Amino acid sequence: MKQEGHPTVYETTITCTCGTVYNTRSTVQNLRIGICAGCHPFFTGEQRFVDTAGRVDKFAQRYGSVRARRAAPKPSDAAAS
Repeated sequence: MKQEGHPTVYETTITCTCGTVYNTRSTVQNLRIGICAGCHPFFTGEQRFVDTAGRVDKFAQRYGSVRARRAAPKPSDAAAS
């Protein structure tokens, strides 16, 4: 088997934004992650709202009204009914 075929594995430190540090082995050295098992709501059981505005609210602020505009029916559609 070729020796060059395997990646280099390092002793690495994974650091979360909450401050939790994990020591493990990886092909990447010194990883920084945004969320881990110590702060994820699924594991902690607490509900945190990182984003207070919903998707619809953000869309309304960015593009205006959230109601769909209906075009007036075409004259040919009204005559067919």
